[in-house]
Amino acid sequence: MQTTRSHSVDVHVTPADLRAAMERDVRAGLGAAQKWLPPVYFYDDRGSELFDTITRLPEYYLTRAERRLLEAHAKEIAQRSEAGTLVELGAGTCEKSRVLLDAFAAAGSLERYVPLDVSESTLDAAAAGLARDYAGLAVHAVVGDFHRHVGAVPTGGRRMVAFLGSTIGNLAPEERHRFLFDLDCALDAGDSLLVGTDLVKDPARLVAAYDDAQGVTAEFNRNVLRVLNRELGATFDPEAFLHVARWDAVAGQIEMRLRSTTDQVVAVEALGMALSFADGEELRTEISAKFTPGQVEEELFAAGFVVEAQWEDPEGFLLTLAAPYC
Repeated sequence: MQTTRSHSVDVHVTPADLRAAMERDVRAGLGAAQKWLPPVYFYDDRGSELFDTITRLPEYYLTRAERRLLEAHAKEIAQRSEAGTLVELGAGTCEKSRVLLDAFAAAGSLERYVPLDVSESTLDAAAAGLARDYAGLAVHAVVGDFHRHVGAVPTGGRRMVAFLGSTIGNLAPEERHRFLFDLDCALDAGDSLLVGTDLVKDPARLVAAYDDAQGVTAEFNRNVLRVLNRELGATFDPEAFLHVARWDAVAGQIEMRLRSTTDQVVAVEALGMALSFADGEELRTEISAKFTPGQVEEELFAAGFVVEAQWEDPEGFLLTLAAPYC
């Protein structure tokens, strides 16, 4: 653990761990009969800049809808949870957390903030800023993967875990169940969970949010190929792939894909792979599940949580506060 005067950082994931995980993921995904990549590799510096732009596009309602819900209900969330510790999974720069931190501070219960993410440098900078801006706040950052390191979150007092941004929708159903079950096991009596989910709505509205008129999302999608070129010595030509966003009504999810515009062979030097893409063949880069409020309640209950409150934005986004029921 690294400690400064204002905050501390526990490191459970090293750059070597992240490199090994990338190699495993890319080998498994690109070696599959239907090729895929996990969305985590979108977010290098360029990808993060592009996503920040996406969140401000008129088509992309998710970020502004969730922000409105947090601003409208943060006080009630703080009162209902009675938590002294706010834990945020996938915290990034921790900017979104400030709405909740302000509400918990106003309620007089705020003692500790625990952001968890894979980037040590980002978390360290964010933790230092929060410790400076919130007098008396203990900031205990955890560098880790929320799939594997929820159990590393410090215990003590009442904790509320926030999993925002509809990130849970990027997980397949079996992954969601495993994640929620593991989270339930890591929480104690009196702890709670705040989760943000996007809701099922008009398919045209959904597709537009992932295929904006300016083409920013298309560039964001193709950027993952540039990440693989840089990190693994791949030979992708990003311009030889078209961005595709598709609504799968059966699975209840948006899928982002990259479609090859020609027959081509791509090498991944670091993995010793040579990949053939047929003209029209697609590489899936993201799923984003959409829910109904009842589905959210059912999935949480199946993993050991009972819903205490739900708040829905007019643009079709949902915040759910739940607690372990055992």
